[in-house]
Amino acid sequence: MLFGLKLLMICAVTVLAALLVILLGPFDHYGKSAYGITRLWTRLILTIGGVVVRVNGLSQINPKQQYVFMVNHQSNIDIPVLIQSLAAFQLRWIAKRELLWVPFFGWAMWAAKHITVDRSGRFDALGSLKKAQERMKDGISLVVFPEGTRSSDGNLLPFKRGGFLLAAKSQTPIVPVTITGSGAILPKGDWRIRGGKIEVTVGAPVSAEDYRPGTLRGLSSHVQELIEKTLQTVSQLRTATSEEEQSTTVVSMEKRAV
Repeated sequence: MLFGLKLLMICAVTVLAALLVILLGPFDHYGKSAYGITRLWTRLILTIGGVVVRVNGLSQINPKQQYVFMVNHQSNIDIPVLIQSLAAFQLRWIAKRELLWVPFFGWAMWAAKHITVDRSGRFDALGSLKKAQERMKDGISLVVFPEGTRSSDGNLLPFKRGGFLLAAKSQTPIVPVTITGSGAILPKGDWRIRGGKIEVTVGAPVSAEDYRPGTLRGLSSHVQELIEKTLQTVSQLRTATSEEEQSTTVVSMEKRAV
């Protein structure tokens, strides 16, 4: 019953926000005004879902600079989480073109000037990267899920090179961002949002200046290692905190029994 009510409220908010973005889109050349609606939409989704987001490391990045944010991907809730975590930035996604066919959500993506790519076509992918470079000149930062899809078990999947090619060609710093806990709140293949805490860790920018299209493997490996290390560290801390809380609860119950 509770999950059904949450889903109904989220669908209503999503349809309303999407309609507003679609109506505004033709008059909003860069999608910056529409993005304000997106910020409100994501805030409402997280509030309805009972999701609390904790962000670490924001002091390492400059809101006035453009970045390519490389993020691990565990859940569909990652997108609202990122928009709220990086609220000082105008963010656009590089996403697979099939998402444009999702009713309301996909249409709003198009109207908000997100960048889609047909991953089966090499020339289409290169054209999308060129479009992404142009958007960044307008003060836009890009979000890339280098795994290409959501991980079902929380472990990192192999990274694809597209986002790294964009960073190298545009000489834009890469910021590794690690999301922990979203897979438990909205698992892959599930529609029920469980309330809880999600932790977002923003890493220090990684320069792409010394890399070229032919040397991207080293850059990709370095960024993947940074995210992997953060995932392990945060997961260990969350486990230790959970065990400590359980231990405290047991001690408290024993005292009451005495």
